[in-house]
Amino acid sequence: MNMTEPAQFTPMPTQPLRGELRSDVPMSKHVSWRAGGRADRVYIPADLDDFVAFVRALPTAEPLLVVGLGSNLLVREGGFRGTVVLLHGVLSSVSLLPAAGAGAATCVRFEAGVACPKVARFAAMHGLEGAEFLAGIPGTMGGALAMNAGCYGSQTWDRVVEATLLTRDGRLVERAPGDFELGYRHVALAHAPRRDPLPVLGRDEWFVGATLQLDAGDGARARARIKEFLSRRIATQPLQQPNAGSVFRNPPGDHAARLIEACGLKGMTIGGAEVSTKHANFIVNRGGATASDMEALVEAVRQRVLLRTGVDLVPEVRIVGDA
Repeated sequence: MNMTEPAQFTPMPTQPLRGELRSDVPMSKHVSWRAGGRADRVYIPADLDDFVAFVRALPTAEPLLVVGLGSNLLVREGGFRGTVVLLHGVLSSVSLLPAAGAGAATCVRFEAGVACPKVARFAAMHGLEGAEFLAGIPGTMGGALAMNAGCYGSQTWDRVVEATLLTRDGRLVERAPGDFELGYRHVALAHAPRRDPLPVLGRDEWFVGATLQLDAGDGARARARIKEFLSRRIATQPLQQPNAGSVFRNPPGDHAARLIEACGLKGMTIGGAEVSTKHANFIVNRGGATASDMEALVEAVRQRVLLRTGVDLVPEVRIVGDA
């Protein structure tokens, strides 16, 4: 393992670590907005076993941030004072589980670092339906599980039958949907303290894999739906510019994009950040944007919409680190 970390960081592995540990890493390279501060350390595990070993070796006080494609994340300019673990391309397996009996639904098992569109294509290739919407989610399945990501009328947890999580003390635990409080862009352990903005998930436990139960169906029809969803994304979203997907949750009975556009905020800029002229609920990096530009524009849009409509938009994007 390549270890060039600061002296104050002292992992104490009980077994050799096989991943790569880097120091002072610009997170702009690891988030889809292509802006942000630096992380003290980044660890790229070799596989799940190595990820487990690394977490067990961490000092208990070490802040830990687990990242997939970074498509729903912003690290402030002051950086992240702790360790970031990158899972995309590492926890990347996806497989078919056999049906339990005649007429039984078939399940797809995946690891958290798999890109959501890959799971959609894998399911369709095996003649399964129900996962097509995942083609419209620009992140990994770990992130989709953590926020109940969804689009086109479906959400991730509509199909989850069990999930595997890694605890902060290095244990792998299996949990069923009933163990969670699930809602629109919301996932928390059912008995977690409500005062905690990150109740256990994302702080003390992280998704490393799960199983989806899908319907045996028509693979060609599933592939056609995936193609339709992708065409809709291309037509309506600013995919040619760095973005973090939808910035705000849709309020009940309405759409964030409609409210933002109604307030005349399309095209609004702060520094290199811009409210997309193609989709009002997207903020794009038009070139040279800083994390501060992005965060300031998110807050400016929220305040303008609140002032003019009385609706307080809730950000989907997670913002971490020091200002």
